[in-house]
Amino acid sequence: MSKPQVSIIPLLVLSMAMLLWASSFIALKFAFADYSPMFVIWARMIVASCCFVLFIKQFFRFDYKAGDWKLLLFMALLEPCIYFVLEAEALMNTSAAQAGTITAIMPLLIALIAFFTLGERITRMQLLGFGIAFAGVVGLSIGSEITENAPNPAWGNFLEFLAMCCAAGYSVLLKRFSVRYSAVFLTAFPAFVGAFFFTPFVLMMPFPTTFSITGASAIVYLGMVVTLGAYLCYNYAISRIPVTVAGSFSNLIPVFTVILAWLILDESFTSSQLIACGLVATGLYVSQKGRKPQP
Repeated sequence: MSKPQVSIIPLLVLSMAMLLWASSFIALKFAFADYSPMFVIWARMIVASCCFVLFIKQFFRFDYKAGDWKLLLFMALLEPCIYFVLEAEALMNTSAAQAGTITAIMPLLIALIAFFTLGERITRMQLLGFGIAFAGVVGLSIGSEITENAPNPAWGNFLEFLAMCCAAGYSVLLKRFSVRYSAVFLTAFPAFVGAFFFTPFVLMMPFPTTFSITGASAIVYLGMVVTLGAYLCYNYAISRIPVTVAGSFSNLIPVFTVILAWLILDESFTSSQLIACGLVATGLYVSQKGRKPQP
């Protein structure tokens, strides 16, 4: 029996989502230079929420079932709420290139979560790959040098790893709901929850008194292009291909991030960090070789 073919369109859309997410690390660095992380996250959610008003008719097209709201709320709590808090603090301590490299471990995290929650099989090769990739992540932090862009890289990389755990949980829940909910709803709902979630924190902090065109432009880009564009692309693609396939595309984020960080922020890796990145790539390759083909 021939293997089912995956349409090229969802794959291209998914690749675009990865590129946009990679660019978010660069945009956050610019935004954090002028505004506090909490204000940046809140403003990003507000911009995204305003954009979704344009899609208000599509927002209510879904097949709700009793009890869905609990898991939908938990999904939104994982991402953007907890995820953005962790990532914001991570980027205050590590470089954009290193944070982007940590995202390469997400496919393995998705596989582990799917194993425990959905009963999907996980092979010994996948476990071996996870161990190798995790060793690479640890090595990346140990080999990090303190720089202006990375004042505490080990702590920042650990926070980015926790953020990836949240993103993996979000992806598994997203796949579950993509059958009955539109991509617009699954993108807009977390944005509205995020705007509501971060508002109290912003109200307790001093509001910015100065305006920065660079910081403001970065926030608008994050809200309109990344939150709206990347999440719509990802949610559309994940409704048409297996979640493990979609998760494997996050391997593109480190590549895109390193290139963008080198071109825009003039960031680079040390020799020990390059070896650690090689371990991450090796672990991912081993895990994908051990993945069972799914119909």
